[in-house]
Amino acid sequence: MMILKEKATMDLVRNVFKKSALVLLPLAALSLFMDAKKLPDGILAGGILGLLNIKALSWGVRGLLGSEKATAKMVFFSQFRLFVLFTILAAIVYLGLVNVFGLLIGFTVVFGMLLGEGYRLSKKNSG
Repeated sequence: MMILKEKATMDLVRNVFKKSALVLLPLAALSLFMDAKKLPDGILAGGILGLLNIKALSWGVRGLLGSEKATAKMVFFSQFRLFVLFTILAAIVYLGLVNVFGLLIGFTVVFGMLLGEGYRLSKKNSG
């Protein structure tokens, strides 16, 4: 049963990566024609950070499913992951490397893809 859940998690992450790339790349290319500075960079940075966050979350969930005493380790890993994400976001925004709205757009695309794929997978497994 655990192997089936792990495979489903990996399929979910893989599908989110593929579909997000298919949306983020053209979206960033279209944003080149807008007047907003560094918008394509922000979209790509937000998408990449969102995808890396999902990958790290997937590793954490797999670790939790693999052992019964993983709660303290899981809490530490989750807090560390969020700290690293916040630090990277704060640094790139502080240095002015990307457009903040682009970051939000990139994160939103990845989050939307994750919700859509999760819904599709849950419907497939329930019926």
